[in-house]
Amino acid sequence: MPAPKSFSRITTDETLLENVQHGSPAFPLQYYFEDIWDFDFHCVDWHWHPELEYVYVQSGRAICFLGEEKRIVSAGCGLLINSRVIHRFEAKSSTIIPNVVYSPFLLASENSLLYQKYLLPFISGGADCILFDPSVPWQAVCIQKMMEVFASQEKKDVEEIVTVTSLLKFWHELYQHRQPEQNASGKKPDRTNQARLQIMMQYVQEHYQENLRLEEIGAAVHIGRSLALQVFQQGIHQSPISYLIEFRLKQAAKLLTSTEKTVVRIAEETGFESSAYFCRKFKELYGMTPKDYRNQSDEPMRTAEDAKPSARNKPS
Repeated sequence: MPAPKSFSRITTDETLLENVQHGSPAFPLQYYFEDIWDFDFHCVDWHWHPELEYVYVQSGRAICFLGEEKRIVSAGCGLLINSRVIHRFEAKSSTIIPNVVYSPFLLASENSLLYQKYLLPFISGGADCILFDPSVPWQAVCIQKMMEVFASQEKKDVEEIVTVTSLLKFWHELYQHRQPEQNASGKKPDRTNQARLQIMMQYVQEHYQENLRLEEIGAAVHIGRSLALQVFQQGIHQSPISYLIEFRLKQAAKLLTSTEKTVVRIAEETGFESSAYFCRKFKELYGMTPKDYRNQSDEPMRTAEDAKPSARNKPS
């Protein structure tokens, strides 16, 4: 019988901050060449980072969730994701997405005129994302500049100066065609609920072994049941209780592969009152029983080093 397929997955801290360093302090940019289909559950799960991210869909179709927004990104299109925006990618089939995650400080220091004039307006108050369609001439130029970034990063001897030059040209083009600061919904972005969401998520992760109620989760940010439910639904498209159960299951999965504790014991330690209920929910999420999961090989995590393009996964 063939071994089960291994999948990549995003790793984050309790606030969903991705805990991978993108690039290095000397050159804070990382290029990735990835297939969404190769990730756990065929999705790049919820995460955020202080860096900007540009994603190009080389083939397939990416479904991108950014808080309450949902964007469908078709092959040939690109997407710029703002700093600190929680996002998630899904796909229904193989979807190749070369992408770069980089600090704006790579292009200009925080107190410089370049940063204040060209970058800060978007980072501090711009839309959560900008979609680039090759049928729009100026957006096609932006896509081309990012393709130049990818090409410079794929070289055996990476050409950092070409990368930065192309990024600056990208931002110049974007600045010339800047739009009012709003999302696809027509509303100005509001980061308040994202902050609330992160705090409530952290509360859930710190107290998941307890018999948590919706009121207690909302109380972590001094809001009521209905608003707590709304913040979760708009932020990550699931209820606080659904998130709690999923987090418990993920903690249980770690215990299954790192300890020899019984399934009953693990169910108790992760906040489930019934091992039968635990086993049923586990199979719903992972597609196998806890015992089968324990027997399968470990899954590799996404790391900056592993995600670098190589001779095996460079675009042809």
